[in-house]
Amino acid sequence: MDDFSWGQLVNPEFYIKLGGIYLVLFIVFAETGLFAGFFLPGDSLLFLSGIYSRELIEEITSIESGFLNVFLLACLVAAAGTIGNEIGYWFGKKSGPFLYKRKDTLFFKKKYLFQAKDFYDKHGGGAVILARFLPILRTFAPIIAGIVQMNRGKYLLYNIIGSVAWSFSLIFAGHYLYQFFLDRFNFDLKQHIEIIVLIMVLVTTTPVLVKLFSNKEKEEDSK
Repeated sequence: MDDFSWGQLVNPEFYIKLGGIYLVLFIVFAETGLFAGFFLPGDSLLFLSGIYSRELIEEITSIESGFLNVFLLACLVAAAGTIGNEIGYWFGKKSGPFLYKRKDTLFFKKKYLFQAKDFYDKHGGGAVILARFLPILRTFAPIIAGIVQMNRGKYLLYNIIGSVAWSFSLIFAGHYLYQFFLDRFNFDLKQHIEIIVLIMVLVTTTPVLVKLFSNKEKEEDSK
């Protein structure tokens, strides 16, 4: 760790090599279970985990099939995400009013809570699924679901669907796109991690930025 730099904290490969599958699962859980999703590399971490699926799974078991490695990894990540969301829901249900009065900290920003509330009001229960694919919002959507007292069984269903869709799509995409580029173009994505991170950031944050700017324009037009 002598060559550590703060810039590594936004590089998902750093976490994979530092703590392997256990740190990957903890980060997925922490995004909602510990409300730290606004700075952890969720989407790019999952995509990169798909590329390193064999190395990650070998830490807990040995499986020859590449597909089974990816499948097991996606299942574990989906489980970690589901558990994290359940804790977020429980926390919102038990202490919702307190959160609106709480002061901002390193791990908690009240403005994100209001953004998640607006998102939830617009999309209803489906927001639990959609928010999984949007940084920051996926951290606070479970809390909002708890605050508005969403039916527990309905929430659990949306939670599982969202976690499975998120983990399987990104992990499988990482694994098979890596193989595709390597076999077809002899292009090793592992050697261009910064490009992957940049693309993932653009893909996941663009919808949020568009929404924020459109809301500002509406507010200015209404004045």
